[in-house]
Amino acid sequence: MEKIQMVDLQTQHLHIKNEIDEAINNVINSAHFINGEQVSEFAESLAKYLGVKHVIPCANGTDALQIALMSLNLKPSDEIICPNFTFISSAEVIGLLNLHPVLVDVDENSFVSTLKNIEQAITVKTKVIIPVHLFGQAAEMEAIMELAKKYNLYVIEDTAQALGSEYVFKDGSRKKLGTIGTIGCTSFFPSKNLGCYGDGGALFTNDDTLFENIKMITNHGSKQKYYHKIIGCNSRLDTLQAAILNVKLKYLDSYIEKRRKAAHYYTSQLQDLEQIITPIENEYSLHTYHQYTLKIIDGNRNALKEYLNKKDIPAMIYYPVPLHKQEAFTTIARSHSTLEISEKLSEQVLSLPMHTELTKEQQDYIIKAIKDFFEENNS
Repeated sequence: MEKIQMVDLQTQHLHIKNEIDEAINNVINSAHFINGEQVSEFAESLAKYLGVKHVIPCANGTDALQIALMSLNLKPSDEIICPNFTFISSAEVIGLLNLHPVLVDVDENSFVSTLKNIEQAITVKTKVIIPVHLFGQAAEMEAIMELAKKYNLYVIEDTAQALGSEYVFKDGSRKKLGTIGTIGCTSFFPSKNLGCYGDGGALFTNDDTLFENIKMITNHGSKQKYYHKIIGCNSRLDTLQAAILNVKLKYLDSYIEKRRKAAHYYTSQLQDLEQIITPIENEYSLHTYHQYTLKIIDGNRNALKEYLNKKDIPAMIYYPVPLHKQEAFTTIARSHSTLEISEKLSEQVLSLPMHTELTKEQQDYIIKAIKDFFEENNS
């Protein structure tokens, strides 16, 4: 059996190595390392895949979130609602721009912000909602958009962990995540569903005015070289990464299907263990399983992680400290509730290896180790 990895990028690369090598060589031979034709080609291909009018590539997913906020002409006192149980970047960029993060609790089963918690957090200072489609599970976008319309708010979707997932509306229509809100943001960090071989990110919008504003911001606030209309930043997806993403985009749907197949096998084998709660799938979206995250409800999460590590099975805790307990947010963030679910989840969650190259043999070894752990602890 091959060594089990949390994410096996090496084996994934081997399947498309020839295509990747050709794409990289084409860039090197052209010497157009910045803003080469592959960048615009990728933006067009991704826009077509997503069914969105505009895609603006940038340097990374955190930049995408920051640029999205910058494009909305917000004021320093404005409040931005985001989930408390997530990676730091969603809230970090709010603080970086001297705005105020308002942290809301999440659903204990789907791990995404609940509509009730979002609405209760809205004040006259609220300007933006940032739903995070965590672990590949979609937030309840149809209801969130209705809420945003009611209170005249912008919606910035963080789809870094769920690119490629579809959302099904009540009328049966479908849209890709990231194309429903005012602006969508994603990351192409190597371990993502669509990952490059370095850093990369993108923004999506159907709004022509925002598109022009975002493009300027990513290019030093400039439409014409050396003429700067607004304060911007330097955030570009380099041509090599765009060329790699052009290749990998063709495989995104198959990558998602492989993740879903592996996730369903985990669930079929683990769902009967009373100490574990396996991931749910909300009926309105396709879960992409960027992570396969269990809840260990008997207090033995850390012991199980250590047990698996001793058997050369990597397992990760996403996330061990909710945002409201991070020192960086103690003076700039507020919340409307106790955030007790986030705290509880931070003590329960454990993510198993999840990637496109998982074999049944590897999964059976992982599953047996988990069952052995609980048998030993119950005896």
